[in-house]
Amino acid sequence: MAVKPKVNVYAWEGIDRKGTKMSGELSGHNPALIKAQLRKQGISPGKVKKKGTSLFRKGKRIKPADIALFTRQMSTMMRAGVPLLQSFDIISEGVDNPNMRKLVDEIKQEVAAGNSFASSLRKKPEYFDDLYCNLVDAGEQAGALETLLDRVATYKEKTEQLKAKIKKAMTYPIAVVVVAIIVSGILLIKVVPQFKSIFEGFGAELPAFTLMVMGMSDMVQEWYLLLLAGFVGLFFGFKHAMKRSPKLRDTVDRGLLKVPIVGAILYKSAVARYARTLSTTFAAGVPLVDALDSVSGATGNVVFKNAVNRIKADVSTGMQLNFSMRSTGVFPTLAIQMTAIGEESGALDDMLDRVATIYEAEVDNMVDSLTSLMEPMIMAVLGVVVGGLVIAMYLPIFQLGSVV
Repeated sequence: MAVKPKVNVYAWEGIDRKGTKMSGELSGHNPALIKAQLRKQGISPGKVKKKGTSLFRKGKRIKPADIALFTRQMSTMMRAGVPLLQSFDIISEGVDNPNMRKLVDEIKQEVAAGNSFASSLRKKPEYFDDLYCNLVDAGEQAGALETLLDRVATYKEKTEQLKAKIKKAMTYPIAVVVVAIIVSGILLIKVVPQFKSIFEGFGAELPAFTLMVMGMSDMVQEWYLLLLAGFVGLFFGFKHAMKRSPKLRDTVDRGLLKVPIVGAILYKSAVARYARTLSTTFAAGVPLVDALDSVSGATGNVVFKNAVNRIKADVSTGMQLNFSMRSTGVFPTLAIQMTAIGEESGALDDMLDRVATIYEAEVDNMVDSLTSLMEPMIMAVLGVVVGGLVIAMYLPIFQLGSVV
């Protein structure tokens, strides 16, 4: 198997036809090809130097948001009538992330070698899932690639926005716990021992609350390294177990849906992802049974995944989608009724898109409400923790003052 030449980024300097000095960056296999490309553009090349990658930028990974932006840019280029290969060049030159630029260049090389766009994407499964590749493939076969890319871009953007909202909702409670632990640890390790040395000269019996806090301080000072290692080990152990154990993941998924407030947000986000994915695939001309295959893995929760698999089995036997959704007992009435209207009117993809929009808006509002609720709760929790420790330390001083 022949080794493909490596694509690098080169910084160049040159002079145009009017004698004006110019500079910029281009991607290519070697300086000679870069110079040839500049001459075609009417630029007399001077210095062409391979651009080094800094240590920090080299490790910048490609995020789903980068893929969503790439899809939107490709859709815009195609709609403007820009040829496919030239679209890759334009996008590559405007990308800051070296890894993303490399990915775009590699896809371009595959397409230039005679492969279809979809088959080139399938060689990068870590960035482009089956749903993405199938939709692009459908667009190429139907001669409507720009339309399908626009739908895929919208789908990716909406999905990433929804994920960002969920992450925002989950971050606040975790932030409260982490900040409370850090503040308490500092007080117990640094502040309480100072008061303890003062109280030892009192020669009087200390309040039970103060003794309890001082006991906690002694324990934390002696075992804080072990406690820290335990927390870190528990975190990474749980993370590893979640990856290795499907049963644990399923249990956590079911449990999260029962958590107050957060469970409702996760539930509605799963409904929105179900409707958005099914709407996108169905609108692309993918048969309903095949579309449900992609939907089952996109909901993000095992409860909905099992429900979609059951729906797929029912629909393949001729049952209407809305009846099957109702029989699972998982989907809300509004989503079922709008699906029924879509099936009756022949506009299922449009109605599912509206369902997705409704539940995405509800998730947005619930996250904003949760954020507003959590802000005073953070102050209250930190106030109770820090205030409790401070009161425990000053309680003996207050008692001493009352005796005097």
